[in-house]
Amino acid sequence: MMSKTTKRVSSIRKLAVFALVALVTLALAVRFLFYNSNATDLQKMLQNLPKEISQSINSANTIQSTDLDLVQHFESLAKEIRHQQEVQAKQFEKQRKVLEKKIQDLKQTPPEATLRERIALTFPYDSHARFPAFIWQTWSNDKSPENIQDIKGMWESKNPGFAHEVLTHDVINALVHHYFYSIPEILETYEALPSTILKIDFFKYLILLVHGGVYADIDTFPVQPIPNWIPEELSPSDIGLIVGVEEDAQRPDWRTKFIRRLQFGTWIIQAKPGHPILREIIAKIIETTLQRKKEDQLNVNLRNDLNIMSWTGSGLWTDTIFTYFNDFMRSGVREKVTWRLFHNLKQSKLLSDVLVFPKFSFNCPNEIANDDPYKKLYFITHLAAQFWKNTPKVEQK
Repeated sequence: MMSKTTKRVSSIRKLAVFALVALVTLALAVRFLFYNSNATDLQKMLQNLPKEISQSINSANTIQSTDLDLVQHFESLAKEIRHQQEVQAKQFEKQRKVLEKKIQDLKQTPPEATLRERIALTFPYDSHARFPAFIWQTWSNDKSPENIQDIKGMWESKNPGFAHEVLTHDVINALVHHYFYSIPEILETYEALPSTILKIDFFKYLILLVHGGVYADIDTFPVQPIPNWIPEELSPSDIGLIVGVEEDAQRPDWRTKFIRRLQFGTWIIQAKPGHPILREIIAKIIETTLQRKKEDQLNVNLRNDLNIMSWTGSGLWTDTIFTYFNDFMRSGVREKVTWRLFHNLKQSKLLSDVLVFPKFSFNCPNEIANDDPYKKLYFITHLAAQFWKNTPKVEQK
């Protein structure tokens, strides 16, 4: 009995040992297989990593390239749109000018309107507009074409970008009839004026009324560019007319040579279109001329400067400017203005919208010293040729 029991216990022990060995073997096998699988996956992952990075970089480059192409496309499209807008803007501006001219041609003034009202309605004044970049000069037969080209070249070299016209009498006649056919009194006056110098005086006011800019006698020569005339501390939008003193008499016998003790010159005028002073002097010339025509008093002694000054020249010009200054409703100037305000003028003076320069600004020395204290105010040299004095005393129509 004892022997059988011992054998049974021994068999159980063997079976337990065998089972334990089998379990350990199985665990080792499973662990080995699991380790090998993870190593293989990791190795595969490491092998695939450069490929994935490369694909990501390539994808990013592709996206960046696409974005760049898209930006360039939009820039090209924007450039094309801007070009089309510029073309359209030019077309619109051209159409606007054509329409503006048609409206101007169709504009009807009231039949009861006075001469001054019709001129003002036809040629309105915008005080805040820019000074137009025009230079107007007239050419008579006293100068050769070569001289004219030299003078034209000097003005244009000092003022690049300005439209410069040197007009003959035939062209002047055509322009007057073109611009003023709707105001017959202007045409009648121009035709009635008995001399070339009177017509030129009248025309300088007319062309500035229409277009503005700078009128310059043909015997003037620029020292500084036109844009340099207005002082830096002044705004061009506050200025509508620029003139210079012609004479500031110091002698008691000034009446033998001038209409007024202090006169403003007409050989250089800068104006904005439609300025009230231009409208007024044109109206005064019309009234005087048509009255003289009615009275058969058109003949004039051209060698007498006073006759020209008082009819169309600097005498009438001066009176018209002072009348403007002393009309508060038009100029806004409250105090009484006389010649004394501009006597011994050494700097520019702005009164209302009229900028007045000293006598030497538009009649400066031919030679200018570097230390001249007024050098910055020297703009024009003027020969004062007075070509009309070579004509007969009385020029008949």
